[in-house]
Amino acid sequence: MGPCLEGVAAAILAGGFGTRLRSVVADRPKVLAEVAGRPFLAYLIEQLSGAGIRETHLLTGYAADRVHTAFGDQYAGMKLRYSVEPTPLGTAGALRLALAQLGEPIILLLNGDSYCDVPIPALLDFHRRHRGNATVSLTQVNDTSRYGRVHLGEDDLITQFEEKGASHDSGWINAGVYVLNRDALSDIPANRAVSFEREVLPGWVGQGRVYGFRAGRFIDIGTPESYDRAEEFFFPSGF
Repeated sequence: MGPCLEGVAAAILAGGFGTRLRSVVADRPKVLAEVAGRPFLAYLIEQLSGAGIRETHLLTGYAADRVHTAFGDQYAGMKLRYSVEPTPLGTAGALRLALAQLGEPIILLLNGDSYCDVPIPALLDFHRRHRGNATVSLTQVNDTSRYGRVHLGEDDLITQFEEKGASHDSGWINAGVYVLNRDALSDIPANRAVSFEREVLPGWVGQGRVYGFRAGRFIDIGTPESYDRAEEFFFPSGF
């Protein structure tokens, strides 16, 4: 493990039900939706493994047993550990539940329904240099209305998360890969549903403690339309 990965615990939010995908993926949790014959979650685990990470925590909820059956305790050279929500806890609530397992001072967190081409060592180095509570990977899109726009100030400090639908202009959006200081997460209320994106991050932005890292290509599988594009994203020339 390289120096940039020391003191880092990796986790993937893998508890989503995938309500908007029911019409095309009705029989499995969202992270198990197949892309080119493989679960979407496999691409995320392999991204972490390729960066040199050797253990990842899967934060599961809906159909957690199916996720465990699909991946077991080791995959792609990666040791897998599981945290299971007893009830839906939201993105921050799921992270708070798993905090006892995540013993390192820095947490690398990935959304389980999106993939961003981001150089993980550079992302971690950026986070350490800026000394904020959080670093959010960003990607640029032509129309930010579906995602909500991210506004940047000096030195890549995030100054605002704009609501979804507020702007149809091009701009930066949250690409779903985060680096977080573990100490800051202990303030998240335990044992109740909490949204990381809507409740936790805006508060940190107000304190001037969240930075944006400009990353590369991005795909999410949150809707049937975006899910249909996933195979082309990973295999632009076919497979």
